[in-house]
Amino acid sequence: MGINDERDIEANLQIGPTDQGMVRLFVVSETFEVPMDFEPDEAEEIAEEILAAAKTAQKMKPKGKR
Repeated sequence: MGINDERDIEANLQIGPTDQGMVRLFVVSETFEVPMDFEPDEAEEIAEEILAAAKTAQKMKPKGKR
């Protein structure tokens, strides 16, 4: 499975701080839960990667679609 492979899976993403000073990304679906904890500096790097990917995706978006 690659980043461009589509799957018919619904999941929710929750993001927030933990009581241990970590940032948690928590993915939940009907069949699984994936908690991922990151140091705050790692979370900032992830946020930068998400923003960069969003900017690239905006440039790739077909005209007329939002």
